[in-house]
Amino acid sequence: MSEILTLKENRDFQRLYKRGKSGVSPILVTYILKNKTDNLRYGITTGKKIGNAVKRSRARRVIRAAFRELSPSLRTGYDIVFVARGKTPFVKSTEVKKAMETQFRNASLFK
Repeated sequence: MSEILTLKENRDFQRLYKRGKSGVSPILVTYILKNKTDNLRYGITTGKKIGNAVKRSRARRVIRAAFRELSPSLRTGYDIVFVARGKTPFVKSTEVKKAMETQFRNASLFK
C-alpha cells in the first residue's frame, strides 16, 4: 500500500533540484523525479523573497491544500518539490491547483 509522505532531508531536495524535471508557472515551480519506493513524497519550499513569515506560511498552506485535492489521482513512486513564487501567497488554492494540474499533465503524472 502506498502512502503520501513529506520530504524533509536537504539531500532529497537537492537531488530533485539537480536531476528532476521542472515545470514553471508564475505561481509555482514544480520539480518531479521518480523514486525507488511505492510512495508519493512531496516537499514545499518557500524562500525569504516570498515575504515575511505570515506570507510564507500562507503560501505553504495554499500549496498543501491544492496538492491534497490532486494527490488521489496521481501515480505513486514519485518525489515532488513545490517552490513558491512571489504571487503564491496572494492567490487562492484553486489557482494553484490549476497550475499544478498543468504541470502534472505535462509530466504525465496522472493515473
